[in-house]
Formats: sequence, C-alpha cells, structure tokens
Amino acid sequence: MQHVGQPALEVLQNVFGYSAFRHNQQTIVDHVIAGGDALVLMPTGGGKSLCYQLPALIRQGTGVVVSPLIALMQDQVMALQQLGVNAAFLNSSLSAAEANAVEEQLEAGQIDLLYVAPERLLNERTLAMLSRIQVSLFAIDEAHCVSQWGHDFRKEYQQLSVLHSTFPDTPRIALTATADTRVRSEIIKELKLDDAEVFVSSFDRPNITYAIEEQDNGKQQLWRFINENHPKDAGIVYCLSRRKVESVAEFLVGKGRRALPYHAGLSNKVRQKNQQQFLVEEGVIIVATIAFGMGIDKPDVRLVVHYDLPKSLEGYYQETGRAGRDGDPAQAVMFWGAGDFATARQRLAEVDEARRNAERA
Repeated sequence: MQHVGQPALEVLQNVFGYSAFRHNQQTIVDHVIAGGDALVLMPTGGGKSLCYQLPALIRQGTGVVVSPLIALMQDQVMALQQLGVNAAFLNSSLSAAEANAVEEQLEAGQIDLLYVAPERLLNERTLAMLSRIQVSLFAIDEAHCVSQWGHDFRKEYQQLSVLHSTFPDTPRIALTATADTRVRSEIIKELKLDDAEVFVSSFDRPNITYAIEEQDNGKQQLWRFINENHPKDAGIVYCLSRRKVESVAEFLVGKGRRALPYHAGLSNKVRQKNQQQFLVEEGVIIVATIAFGMGIDKPDVRLVVHYDLPKSLEGYYQETGRAGRDGDPAQAVMFWGAGDFATARQRLAEVDEARRNAERA
C-alpha cells in the first residue's frame, strides 16, 4: 500500500491517524524523502519510527529496517499491518517456508517495509536479493548498538557500513533514543554517515519525576514506595543480578502484586510470555535485569525503579525513558547503597579491556 509522491502530512493523517507532526519529525521526513542520509536522536516515545516509516511509504520501493530484537520487529510489523501497511520481517523465528514466502513477496514488489536482523541482512544471500529489488531506504534502528561506548553494543552493527558501499544511492537513516557526543561520533564513523544531517530533539521528559534515595531495607522501601504511590499501576523494577530479580519478584507477589521476573537465565518462551503479559495486562510489574527493555512500547508505565545503581548514565536515561510514554505523569526512582560501588568494580574486572575502559569512564 505505497503512497508514492503523496504529501507526507496526508499520509501521516490517512495511514497513521495523527493530525500533525511532532518535534522536528517533518524536517527529518522531508530530508529522507529527498534522498538525504540522517542521524536522528530523539527521546523514547518521541516518534522516531515515523521518521523512516513515512518516507518508506512515499519513496518508490521497499524500506528495509535493521532492528536488533525479534520481539521488537514482531510488534512493529503487527502494528503496521493493522494500519493496512504491507510490512513483514525476516528473522530466525520464521520457518524456511515462511521466510521463502516473504522473500517471494519482496521480489514481487509487494512489501512496503521489511524488518530484518543485522545478521540476516549481512549474509550474502540477503544482500544479493536486496540488490535485485528497489530499496527506498535503509533505517538502522537502535543505532547506539554500533558503539563500544554504548550500553547495548552489538558487533554485527559495525558491519552495517557495507550498506554505504553496496547501495551508495539509497538513503540511510540511523536512529537512537540515547547517544552522548562520543557515541554519536562513533555511530557516524562506523556507519559511514559522514554526509548525514544530524537531527537532535530535546531529551527533556517533563512528565517524569526523578528521585534518588539511599537504600535502607531495600524490599520494604520498595514496597512502601509502590504501595503508597502506584497501588495499581504498571511498572518496571531493574535489578543488576538474576538472583535479585527472582527474589524481588517473589517478594512483590507475596505482597499481593502481579510481578513477573525477566532475565537472560529464563528460557525464551518464559521471557516472551512474561513480556507479553506485561504489555497487554493492566497493573503488571516486571522485575528485570537490563536484558529487558529495548523497544518496549507500553505507553502507561507509571514507575521505573532502579533497585541497584544503573550500569551507566546513558543506560539510566534509556531505562527511565520507558516511563510515561503516553505523556501522563510518571516516576523514576533510584535506590543506591555503598555496596553498589563494590559490585560495579567487581563487574568491571570481568569484562574485556576495551569495554572496561569505556564503562569505567
């Protein structure tokens, strides 16, 4: 369902149902439609995805979106399909027959937006297939994953510079909700975006109230805060270790709250089930390590608690940004204790030297 050549505002209203652009969306959309490269830094909930979805529908061909998480791709594709957009994804969750069906649709020009994992995109077969079709643009979502200084580093992201040499005339748009100046320059260098226009939106989230408290009897303190301020609200509690995730989730369940654990030690199936329940049910609290969160699009999260000191300032911004995406008031609370610093030092001793220097800084 392409809208080649139509005015962007018209497509925004007719397809996505928004009456007007927000922040600097229109400038970005116009720039990419005209064929320009872009680096977009926009806060969580600021409407980043429209910056590439609209140009993909208005430019001739298929928009290819590089996304690091299967769950995130599936959510975005489902949302687009509900709007009548021909969207699909290629990732390891598909059977060979399902992947072949998507590839056939792609070659027949029937897909407006294709979401693909970086590993899948980089294999020779995929690159050969994309060179046979018309690609309207490449969008590199969660672009901070390219940076060794970022908190979600993915090695495959650094190989995406191949898009610049293989498809020199196709516009590329890299997007992230968090990038300090060092991460920003690394994104530009690694992705060969030297000629890209950089668009930076305000990162102020006036609807979120931030608080920091010294930890004193952590679980009781956490319960008091949740019970007094958010007795029925959905929230996220971040802990540094899997063991603590399990223990805090169990404690909250014992207090009568619907609380679910999420960490890398759980099976994929359990993680997906818990994430889905958090997304669709009311008032669920997810207790998680930072394995949870990238691309989580639940608008009514009213509280984000850091039960331990976050790993980095950038990670803290990204994680607290999951609160209040609907614009209504939300709270971000961080508990800290002297033991956190010892834990952080111990954690640094376990990572490789390049990463250690980045995290220590």
